[in-house]
Amino acid sequence: MHSVKIEPKYAELSNPRVGLIALATDFRIEKDFISVIKDQNIDFFVNRIHCYFPLTSENLIKMSGTVTEISKDILPNEKLDCVVYGCTSGTIAAGYENIKKKINLAKPEAEVTTPSTAAINALKKMNVKKIAIFTPYSKVLNDQVIEYFKGENFEISSNAYFDILNDLDIGKVDEDYLYETLSKMDLGDADALFISCTALPALSIIDKLEKKLNKVVLSSNQVLIWDTLQSIGKKNAIEGFGKLFKN
Repeated sequence: MHSVKIEPKYAELSNPRVGLIALATDFRIEKDFISVIKDQNIDFFVNRIHCYFPLTSENLIKMSGTVTEISKDILPNEKLDCVVYGCTSGTIAAGYENIKKKINLAKPEAEVTTPSTAAINALKKMNVKKIAIFTPYSKVLNDQVIEYFKGENFEISSNAYFDILNDLDIGKVDEDYLYETLSKMDLGDADALFISCTALPALSIIDKLEKKLNKVVLSSNQVLIWDTLQSIGKKNAIEGFGKLFKN
């Protein structure tokens, strides 16, 4: 047998690299990301983090304890341009700076975005001051979301919630039922509706909700994807996912 050693030639890397930390129980977040970024020149990688039940602040904080390890295992020893922590209530419970620090221990060069901080950036971008908030969470977590936005100097006009204790059940919410529920929600004099939770099937109904309600509609996955694209310099308009992507 004749054997020859050939020197490899490696491709030059040019696309931005995005690493997503998704909850192990999340049906939705990867699908939503791919729906929006499929035509962008982005290298997209996902790792999943263990989720504890029921959904409580204590368990969400406990979940964040492995963020460094999960981040490290997204292309080990390779740089990422942005790491996305895909949990709204989890970021509020554990704190953004805590999440960012843990991610940057593994990926020091990476920008870090989360649904809660992305929501603030999106609301400011859209010049929104007063919001209605919908969550699928328990009353306790729902109220923590409200307090978070109040703490960021937003006025809350109204609120509704499902009181679901299990993230897997949140992912099973019927999309049409969610649309009907939100289209009938009393928004008061809000400038916008924010739909919390990356597991809810909200992204695909945002366009028609905005037309129905005549309001800006934002969701956790929508603002998270938008903020991710902003952080890597992909700022072109994208149709089909709400007014946020048209600005």
